[in-house]
Amino acid sequence: MAALVIAEHDNASLKGSTLNTVTAAAQCGGDVHILIAGHNCGAAAEAASKVAGVSKVLVADAAQFAEGLAENIAEQALALANAYSHILAPATAYGKNILPRVAAKLDVGQISEITKVDSPDTFERPIYAGNAIATVQSTDPVKVITVRTTGFDAAATGGSAAVENVTPVGDSGKSAFVSREVAKSDRPELTAAKVIVSGGRGMGSGENFKILEPLADRLGAAMGASRAAVDAGFVPNDWQVGQTGKIVAPSLYIAVGISGAIQHLAGMKDSKTIVAINKDPEAPIFSVADYGLVGDLFEVVPQLVTALG
Repeated sequence: MAALVIAEHDNASLKGSTLNTVTAAAQCGGDVHILIAGHNCGAAAEAASKVAGVSKVLVADAAQFAEGLAENIAEQALALANAYSHILAPATAYGKNILPRVAAKLDVGQISEITKVDSPDTFERPIYAGNAIATVQSTDPVKVITVRTTGFDAAATGGSAAVENVTPVGDSGKSAFVSREVAKSDRPELTAAKVIVSGGRGMGSGENFKILEPLADRLGAAMGASRAAVDAGFVPNDWQVGQTGKIVAPSLYIAVGISGAIQHLAGMKDSKTIVAINKDPEAPIFSVADYGLVGDLFEVVPQLVTALG
């Protein structure tokens, strides 16, 4: 029994989501192998070889993998699937795009967004926006699994796995890379940040989000938002935290002017410490907050920044 983790990477380094997925794979039992499918991806393969608990790194290096097109990565995983009892990827846009294709071709059911491994064939995953946990048992010969990264600690470094080149599959011809627009920011990436300051509809406008910037600067935080704020056009889509946005679990989550709709809570309630600032004492966000401050955010936030020095 062995598990294959499809690594999310940029050819030069591993994404943090891969490390959480390795932890889940190790809990399935057996050896853990990582697939690095990319182009000129030696640096990413070297990083993968140093992940604790990984016994082998498989490298498929070819031009058709350069941009991580799901059709090509899925075909490469399928070419290796016979050797594995479990195939896992992070439940990010990357993994969610690849693994359904793998599961369909293998004619098995995908087990999505697991947060716990009970045994090699039994897993836990949230349902109903995280209000209930389903225990899922699979009798499929190959378990195809996406891993909610907030449910598992990141694997440590210090390993020394063997690196092996595998024969790349050909280009599927089903898709082609056109362009990529990357949002640039001096702040930490939202899903990897240890501190997040999020604003909601209560901010009133996109211009008012500037009130949160000094607070985020003092804390070295990423900035996020509720879906209501994103839908209103206050901030970009990639700021959205929630069931239909990004799932986060930072050490500190500060929710400002966010009422706490169930869809938002699903994306951040696993945060270690939650601070809520809202003028409505009945706001649902206070039900999950460790610290709640009832007050006008336009007065409270500047005071908080001053207090932080």
